[in-house]
Amino acid sequence: MEIILYSKPGCHLCEGLQDKLEQIQGLEIVLDVRDITSREDWFQAYQYEVPVLCRNIAGREEPLPRPSPRLTVQQLVQMLQKYLDVTDS
Repeated sequence: MEIILYSKPGCHLCEGLQDKLEQIQGLEIVLDVRDITSREDWFQAYQYEVPVLCRNIAGREEPLPRPSPRLTVQQLVQMLQKYLDVTDS
Protein backbone atom coordinates (compact mmCIF):
# COMPACT_ATOMS: atom_id res chain seq x y z
CA MET A 1 0.00 0.00 0.00
CA GLU A 2 1.35 3.43 -0.93
CA ILE A 3 0.99 6.23 1.61
CA ILE A 4 1.45 9.81 0.45
CA LEU A 5 2.53 12.46 2.93
CA TYR A 6 2.05 16.03 1.77
CA SER A 7 4.39 18.25 3.75
CA LYS A 8 6.49 21.38 3.54
CA PRO A 9 9.98 22.28 4.71
CA GLY A 10 10.22 23.58 8.26
CA CYS A 11 6.88 22.13 9.35
CA HIS A 12 7.51 20.44 12.68
CA LEU A 13 4.20 18.54 12.48
CA CYS A 14 5.17 17.19 9.05
CA GLU A 15 8.64 16.20 10.21
CA GLY A 16 7.25 14.48 13.31
CA LEU A 17 4.72 12.48 11.32
CA GLN A 18 7.30 11.52 8.69
CA ASP A 19 9.66 10.34 11.42
CA LYS A 20 6.95 8.16 12.96
CA LEU A 21 5.94 6.75 9.57
CA GLU A 22 9.58 5.85 8.85
CA GLN A 23 9.79 3.99 12.18
CA ILE A 24 6.89 1.68 11.32
CA GLN A 25 7.90 -1.91 10.83
CA GLY A 26 5.79 -4.89 9.93
CA LEU A 27 3.38 -3.14 7.57
CA GLU A 28 3.65 -3.35 3.81
CA ILE A 29 3.58 0.38 3.11
CA VAL A 30 5.57 2.55 0.76
CA LEU A 31 5.93 6.16 1.88
CA ASP A 32 5.91 8.90 -0.77
CA VAL A 33 6.77 12.27 0.80
CA ARG A 34 5.69 15.21 -1.35
CA ASP A 35 6.89 18.76 -0.75
CA ILE A 36 3.90 21.01 -1.46
CA THR A 37 6.22 23.91 -2.29
CA SER A 38 7.46 22.02 -5.36
CA ARG A 39 4.13 22.23 -7.23
CA GLU A 40 1.59 25.02 -7.32
CA ASP A 41 -1.43 22.66 -7.37
CA TRP A 42 -0.22 20.85 -4.23
CA PHE A 43 0.52 24.17 -2.53
CA GLN A 44 -2.95 25.56 -3.32
CA ALA A 45 -4.63 22.37 -2.13
CA TYR A 46 -2.68 21.81 1.10
CA GLN A 47 -1.01 25.06 2.19
CA TYR A 48 -3.21 25.34 5.30
CA GLU A 49 -3.65 21.61 5.90
CA VAL A 50 -0.20 19.98 6.12
CA PRO A 51 0.62 17.37 7.09
CA VAL A 52 -1.86 15.49 4.92
CA LEU A 53 -1.88 11.70 4.59
CA CYS A 54 -3.46 9.96 1.61
CA ARG A 55 -3.57 6.42 0.41
CA ASN A 56 -3.03 5.61 -3.23
CA ILE A 57 -5.43 3.01 -4.54
CA ALA A 58 -5.10 2.18 -8.22
CA GLY A 59 -3.78 5.66 -8.99
CA ARG A 60 -6.53 7.42 -7.03
CA GLU A 61 -5.63 9.35 -3.89
CA GLU A 62 -7.93 9.12 -0.88
CA PRO A 63 -7.26 11.34 2.13
CA LEU A 64 -6.91 9.69 5.53
CA PRO A 65 -8.03 11.24 8.81
CA ARG A 66 -5.44 13.57 10.24
CA PRO A 67 -3.46 11.80 12.97
CA SER A 68 -2.85 13.59 16.23
CA PRO A 69 0.76 14.75 16.70
CA ARG A 70 0.59 13.04 20.09
CA LEU A 71 0.10 9.56 18.62
CA THR A 72 2.81 7.06 19.39
CA VAL A 73 4.25 4.98 16.57
CA GLN A 74 2.15 2.01 17.75
CA GLN A 75 -1.04 4.12 17.76
CA LEU A 76 -0.20 5.32 14.25
CA VAL A 77 0.20 1.70 13.16
CA GLN A 78 -3.22 0.89 14.60
CA MET A 79 -4.77 3.85 12.77
CA LEU A 80 -3.17 2.81 9.49
CA GLN A 81 -4.34 -0.77 9.93
CA LYS A 82 -7.88 0.48 10.43
CA TYR A 83 -7.98 2.83 7.44
CA LEU A 84 -5.73 0.96 5.05
CA ASP A 85 -6.98 -2.53 5.76
CA VAL A 86 -3.42 -3.81 5.99
CA THR A 87 -2.12 -6.54 8.20
CA ASP A 88 1.22 -7.33 9.79
CA SER A 89 3.61 -9.22 7.54
